[in-house]
Amino acid sequence: MALYLAIKEVWRNKGRFSLIASVVALITVLVLFIAALAEGLASANREYIEKLNGELLVFQEGTQLSTTASRIGRSSIAELRRVEGVSAVGQVGFSSAKLLPPDGGDEINISLIGVEPGLPGEPTVFAGQQLERARSNNVIVDEGVIARIGAQVGDLIRIKVNRGTTEEFYNLNVVGLTDRRQYFFQPAVFAPMITWDKMRPESSGQSGTELVSNVAVVKARDPGALEPLIQRIDQEVKDVEAADRQTAWEAIPGYAAQQSTLSTQQFFTFFIGVLVVGGFFQIQTLQKVAQIGMLKAIGLSNWTVGWTALLQIVAVNAIGVAIGAAGTLALTSNFPVTVPISLTGTTALTSVGALLAIGPLGGIVSVIALLRIEPLRALGMAQ
Repeated sequence: MALYLAIKEVWRNKGRFSLIASVVALITVLVLFIAALAEGLASANREYIEKLNGELLVFQEGTQLSTTASRIGRSSIAELRRVEGVSAVGQVGFSSAKLLPPDGGDEINISLIGVEPGLPGEPTVFAGQQLERARSNNVIVDEGVIARIGAQVGDLIRIKVNRGTTEEFYNLNVVGLTDRRQYFFQPAVFAPMITWDKMRPESSGQSGTELVSNVAVVKARDPGALEPLIQRIDQEVKDVEAADRQTAWEAIPGYAAQQSTLSTQQFFTFFIGVLVVGGFFQIQTLQKVAQIGMLKAIGLSNWTVGWTALLQIVAVNAIGVAIGAAGTLALTSNFPVTVPISLTGTTALTSVGALLAIGPLGGIVSVIALLRIEPLRALGMAQ
């Protein structure tokens, strides 16, 4: 009976219920876009660090875990390798460069990342081969580069590096393709450490000096015992500070503020959704007090009245969420690769689950009001 009454009323007032479903759909689009933007911006910041094949990053002490300010020399790398519990250590350097598309299009900003072949920090390729020699001009490119210029194994790419007022150009051979590993919102090109040191803008250009990277990536023998290893590294290696990957990416400048801002926007959007849905169904309740009084007078139970209202709320809200989710999925799938929008399965399911809850939460007041209607008083109001 409750289901029949709920469907009957929705069908008789299609325009009214379609309007609230449309509002819920728009709220859904807004919430999912904010969620996708938050995930996309977070991934664009942390992607490379999150996917590292090592559990710890080691920074220069006193740099607040800043990859740009930190400097780690070869002498520190040797000390790290002697720490108990360390399986392997690889140097990683970060710099910026510009990629020149082969079709002569606009230059593309990239993160030029120096890694040691065969050591932590070098990404795993899904096509081609890993870097083999420390002094070669071979590079690995991520899916961001592939999407922008269609790079394939065996292609020659050209990058430009600014050294003060001088521009220098380098031709690099693509030997491997890896999954998306953006760093600081830019697609990544991975070069052998020595080659990277010669190309980076900060390089002194002098031979014989100590090879300096920004960080060191440590692979632990026991990934389940990182805290004791961090303490040993801090105690046994001078002027360094170790951190796990999550701590490292959360220390990226602006990361925490960016995520908290977007989370606040999501919260207020949910709150607005609850108020809108609650307000609509509260008005619905006030408009049909007499009808509910008549139904109760002829024997309809409070239980049936409550379930009818709740089924209406859930159904209308679910239809709106479904329309909004489908629209958002269609829109996000057509965004260019340069837009930091990433609607993952986990993000989408979490947001949709929360959106499905705004209907019952917003409509609970109207359900309680329906249960409190007294038949005699309601019929008196109708007269």
